[in-house]
Amino acid sequence: MSETTTQMQDFLTRQAKVCHDNCEIEKDLYKELGVKRGLRDVDGVGVLAGLTNISCIQSSEMINGEKVPCEGKLFYRGYNIYELVDGFMKRGEFGFEEITYLLLFGKLPDEKQLKEFREILAQSMTLPKNFTRDVILKAPSKDIMNTLTKSILTLASYDDKASDISMENVLRQCLMLISVLPMMAVYGYHGYNHYVNDDSLYIHRPDPNCSMAENAASRQILYRIGSQSVRYCTRSSYGTWRRK
Repeated sequence: MSETTTQMQDFLTRQAKVCHDNCEIEKDLYKELGVKRGLRDVDGVGVLAGLTNISCIQSSEMINGEKVPCEGKLFYRGYNIYELVDGFMKRGEFGFEEITYLLLFGKLPDEKQLKEFREILAQSMTLPKNFTRDVILKAPSKDIMNTLTKSILTLASYDDKASDISMENVLRQCLMLISVLPMMAVYGYHGYNHYVNDDSLYIHRPDPNCSMAENAASRQILYRIGSQSVRYCTRSSYGTWRRK
């Protein structure tokens, strides 16, 4: 270990204690002043941080006047997530676009609306030139959330209306992020697996004729099988292998 490294480590060890001693807040003050610690109160109960009609989580129920824990339930726009997933699976569908439409617009799409929505998402399923190489694949992280955070922040530099908070522009930005997030997640994983784990690297562009879920699965499986020309994307049969 070099002298500079040793000096830095000694400084950090010594001053970390100083920070702790001079910055720590007494725990009793939170209760005395009615301040919540993050998203939990002192009893570990979740804190209401806002109001929404988009989703609801039920973790307890009232029985004989007492609040008791229950099996967790998640609702999207009033629909139980288990019922939504069960319906998609029975119809042999992935449901990504339908759930996205539901969360954004408050209702499930009909066939015409779903077709149009898929076309809109497909149009947004592109990243800026050299973005994958210069942003996602460089300095890969083992934490996929760090990769996504870095990529999303950098995308703002390519957006001429990044600060426009009109409903139309925010919706455009939402649709763009929904379209490219699966790509950035898969590409980020591939970059880490290649540069850190010394594995092969295959980058595949999304197929606009496939759903978001099919594209994510297709890029992942194609990476695994390398040069074999097998695809996991079909509009007529759920989960079917198809050769080029």
